Amino acid sequence: MANNVQVDAIGDACPIPVVKTLKALASLGGAGTVETLVDNEVAVQNLTRMAHEKGCEVSSEQLGEKRFRVTLTAPEGVTVADGEADQANCLVPAAKNLVIQVSSDAMGAGSDELGRNLMKAFVYAVTQQDELPRTMLFYNGGARLTCEGSPCLDDLRALADQGVEILTCGTCLNHYGLTEQLAVGEVTNMYAICQRLEQATNVVRP
Repeated sequence: MANNVQVDAIGDACPIPVVKTLKALASLGGAGTVETLVDNEVAVQNLTRMAHEKGCEVSSEQLGEKRFRVTLTAPEGVTVADGEADQANCLVPAAKNLVIQVSSDAMGAGSDELGRNLMKAFVYAVTQQDELPRTMLFYNGGARLTCEGSPCLDDLRALADQGVEILTCGTCLNHYGLTEQLAVGEVTNMYAICQRLEQATNVVRP
């Protein structure tokens, strides 16, 4: 009868779920299953890739909010080398550092009225993406979008509530006389803007 091992990796950061699961595979001593509980999708992806590398069948299911079960079915003859578990690394790369830079309150060239409507639609569309940006930078005319009276405030506040960093150029706010009207996010400077852009893995400019 096949062995079954259960692993609790709830609350464990990468690569600990992989390490624990590899050790559980080693303990099977042959065919069997390992069920690992984790609390994030990155761990699920790491375990899935590791299972494929070891020649195991794998399935996963979400049991609840921040609770997943990954089941590895090991064939007869699967092996885990001595020290392999202790040397395990995260197989899935870190999340992308997506930065959106906004330099105008209008999107595209041509009709300013149309451009402002397009920009409002763009900011709303950002809120609907599966992958949210890490940072949104607003400078020059884009600084108007984070100030009182902006049609984008509700959407920008929603993004801020979800952890998106909203930064507006202080020099730009001062130039347009908007320093006291900033309504979402924080004031920043050109050094920080340059730093965020250098660290970004992907930059989007509408």
